[in-house]
Amino acid sequence: MHPSFDQDREAVTAAAQAEGVSPLIITGTSVKDSRKAQEYAALHPGKLYATAGVHPHDAKTCNAATLPALRELAAHDAVVAIGECGLDYNRDFSPRPVQREWFEKQAALAVELGMPLFLHERDAAEDFTAILRAVGVCGTLRKSYSGAKPYRLQGVTNMVVHCFTGTEAELERYLELGAYIGVTGWICDERRGQGLRSLVRRIPPDRLLLETDAPFLLPRDLKKIAPGEKSRSGRNEPRFLRHIARVIAQCQEKDEEQLARETRENTRRFFGIGEAGT
Repeated sequence: MHPSFDQDREAVTAAAQAEGVSPLIITGTSVKDSRKAQEYAALHPGKLYATAGVHPHDAKTCNAATLPALRELAAHDAVVAIGECGLDYNRDFSPRPVQREWFEKQAALAVELGMPLFLHERDAAEDFTAILRAVGVCGTLRKSYSGAKPYRLQGVTNMVVHCFTGTEAELERYLELGAYIGVTGWICDERRGQGLRSLVRRIPPDRLLLETDAPFLLPRDLKKIAPGEKSRSGRNEPRFLRHIARVIAQCQEKDEEQLARETRENTRRFFGIGEAGT
């Protein structure tokens, strides 16, 4: 629902479907954008889905109406996860205590509703992990990380660390917590993606998810987008997921179609959409 797609959103969706990239999951990053994502996804049942959450950059906008709004959005059939939520200590667009408070509240909401968590973490691994444990990764009585009253939760149903670009130690920590790992076109960047190219081999086949993070992170090595066509000012699109899959398959020394089958089934299992293998 990014403004860069306002003029050709339907064409972008159709182009992705033509490349076999379907269904699509639209990420919500604020209450307003999550509502827009839900409403648009509802117009395309079975082809589009959405998440509902508040990105750490926007945590400063949260108030007493935020959780009720997310809870209401989560009740819609098109909404399949809570998030994008988490911590970002790299940009600090919201104060860190505010980020921690609203990450914990959204994680607890996901546990309450039995929904997957779509997670964002950047330069905040210690606090990020502590909050996930606090809200019930192990399903036991936990003291609230932000100081609220202790509570008992059953544990997070599923969680994915979106756009993973971290260290080997962080990867191992997230896998130990039972998280899925999301990999984007970052791996296609010869400047920044070299570490990820080796680490992606350590992600178990049943824990890998592919994503574009469109309109951001256009694969740097995407030399030719389409005959006679150029990307709009470097805008990434869902249809380029096939290219990302090809690069990851090369890094894992795996057949591209096998990787596509595995990650497609992981996606369906994680979000609970459709039947595995279809």
